[in-house]
Amino acid sequence: MRDLPPLHTLPAFEAAARLGSFLAAAEALHLTPSAISHRIRLLEDHLGQPLFERRHRAVVLTASGRRYLAVVRDMLWRLDEASGLLRAPQRERLRISAAPALASKWLVGRVAAYQDTHPDIEFTLGTATGLAPLLAGEADIGLRYGEEEWPGLLAWKLFEERVFPVCSPALAAGLASPQDLDHRRLLRHPLLSWQRWFAAAGVSHPEPSIGPLYEDALLMLEAAVAGHGVALMAGSLAAPYLAEGRLVRPFAQDCADRCFYVVAPPAIQDRPAAMAFIRWLVRGAHDVI
Repeated sequence: MRDLPPLHTLPAFEAAARLGSFLAAAEALHLTPSAISHRIRLLEDHLGQPLFERRHRAVVLTASGRRYLAVVRDMLWRLDEASGLLRAPQRERLRISAAPALASKWLVGRVAAYQDTHPDIEFTLGTATGLAPLLAGEADIGLRYGEEEWPGLLAWKLFEERVFPVCSPALAAGLASPQDLDHRRLLRHPLLSWQRWFAAAGVSHPEPSIGPLYEDALLMLEAAVAGHGVALMAGSLAAPYLAEGRLVRPFAQDCADRCFYVVAPPAIQDRPAAMAFIRWLVRGAHDVI
């Protein structure tokens, strides 16, 4: 390889030969015409013979130039193809922040299913209940439980929730009617209203002010499994526990409550891959846990 030409001259030679003009080659390669002319001259000096016939506003390959072009063009194409195969593909990164219970019981399986058909997306999943990660730019998409208004964020409704009490089978054995809850420890969550459920069940009962207050619904579900009390829980989050028999519904009454939403900063609209994932989540949200 001791007789290789200056490699930066070869794209200039190929472009000038293809376009028939130093000026057109300069525009294609974002160089000045003088830079193209200098590179061609450098290549010709290295080879010891002209590659072009200079004509008015155009150049034409010599016989030697035509033979050399075939080799150079093949080499450049092969190099471009090999580089493309080796170059690490650009991956879209989506940072998702979800309420812990929804993340573990609903989201993780869906992310895995989506990535099976979209391997170019890199997901980062974290848990949080507030909006700080989204507002601070630490997360791209959030899944949250709440009301319809999300100041500063766009929101897409996933599904409406109905809530009802759940408890361990052993604890349920002593509950014949909602009035029996007066003598049981009620597990509380700041976004779930016991008073609203009591009203739906036809019982006048104030919002309980005692009993553990859980900010994480997943912790409250596990406390209910352990027999620590009766939890008021969103149906989609309780469903896996009910299906496994770890929790039961002591009463049939339920009531409407808030909804789960996908929320994101407005800038998410400029990211097609993120918007496609959001639309996919929303379309499949009817198939809740």
